[in-house]
Amino acid sequence: MNIILIGMPGSGKSTLGVILARRLGYGYLDTDSFISQKEKSTLQGIIDNKGLDYFLDTESEIGSEIVCDRVVIATGGSMVMAESAMRHLKEIGTVIYINVPLNELKRRLGNYKDRGIAMKDGEGLEAILTEREPYYNKYADIVVNYRDGDDLEQTVDNVIDNIKRQAV
Repeated sequence: MNIILIGMPGSGKSTLGVILARRLGYGYLDTDSFISQKEKSTLQGIIDNKGLDYFLDTESEIGSEIVCDRVVIATGGSMVMAESAMRHLKEIGTVIYINVPLNELKRRLGNYKDRGIAMKDGEGLEAILTEREPYYNKYADIVVNYRDGDDLEQTVDNVIDNIKRQAV
C-alpha cells in the first residue's frame, strides 16, 4: 500500500510526506520534484516556456504511470484535476487530502506568483481552491483538516491516526 497526499499548494504535502515516510519506514516520491528533474527545469520554468497545458499533461502522465509499493507520494496541487492519474493513484494506495484553509495557505505561500503553481493568468488562490476542492474531496479516502497550532510532528501524528482508523 502507498500513501498519496493531495491538497493545495502550501498545504504541506512535501514536508509532511518526508516525515511521514520516515515514520512509516516507506519510500518517498514528490511528483513536482520528479517532473522538474525529468524536464530539467523548475515548475515555473516549464509553465513559462512550454505552457500550462503541457505542464498539466506531463503531471497527468506521471501520475498515471507511477508503479511503487510502500511509498508516500506527495502530488502536485493540480494533480487532482487529472482524472486518469487520480483513478490510478486510488488503485495503488490510500489518498489523503491535507485540507488547509485559504487564509493559512495565503500566509504560508506569501508571494506565490513565481512558485510554479498551475494557474491561469489572473487566477488567484481562492479561485484555484474553489475549483479544486470538490476534486480533493471526491478522491480522498481520508481528509485531514489543518488544526491551528499543530506543529509538523502533530500533523503527522494526526495523519497516522487517520490511516490506522481507516484500516480498522
